[in-house]
Amino acid sequence: MSQVARVETHSQPPAVAAESVTILQIIQQVAMSPNADIDKMERLMAMHRQHQAQQAQQAFDAALAAMQEELPVIRERGAIKDKYKNVQSTYALWEDINEELKPILARHGFALTFRIPRAERGIEVEGVLSHRDGHRETTSILLPADATGSKNAVQAVASSVSYGKRYTAGALLNFTTTGEDDDGQGAVPTQVADEPVITPRQAAQLDELLKKCSQVLVDNFNAKYGCAANVYKSEFDVVLARLTKSANRPQE
Repeated sequence: MSQVARVETHSQPPAVAAESVTILQIIQQVAMSPNADIDKMERLMAMHRQHQAQQAQQAFDAALAAMQEELPVIRERGAIKDKYKNVQSTYALWEDINEELKPILARHGFALTFRIPRAERGIEVEGVLSHRDGHRETTSILLPADATGSKNAVQAVASSVSYGKRYTAGALLNFTTTGEDDDGQGAVPTQVADEPVITPRQAAQLDELLKKCSQVLVDNFNAKYGCAANVYKSEFDVVLARLTKSANRPQE
């Protein structure tokens, strides 16, 4: 969209820049004085830091507002099914969200990162949205390990972390997905039990591609399937295309 050019020219307004320079000049003059007042210096430095923080937040808010116009509607390919295999809710997979958002975030000077603090009561996922001018916003969610389905302990943690990333990213960016989320009812879709899986040769092909993919994609793949041999035949072409695209992408 045409908003990109506007955002990328994010230099400070002349009046704002002049105010910052003026504060620095005053600090320098006080520092050069043989009778410098230390208390006054500290107050001036605090004023300068506060002014810088306000500038950074203003740049953050302006860039976020402009970026909202570019955020896509992300298709929901994950599904939660009941014991009768009826779809109860759908959700966007984290790998889809990440792939759609990363280039847009970069164009507007943002970085989205996650922390997993140690929490005795469950799995905490903290999302951090940082802007190149220094301001950042955070939000977090505390989740239990997702033990639904036939997931092992590692997959249960990975599933909850994936859900936490989707939740915190959505809270920070307010992007839209097509359909309703799963409300934490488990991050891995249940599939029809009698659907045939891919051949060992196809599984080996996917395993080779996974070795060249990003760790984020590998983690999400393992959380969803456990291993390549569990991919269903009906999904093979889509999974193969996604892994091939990631494997051929230059690593940052």
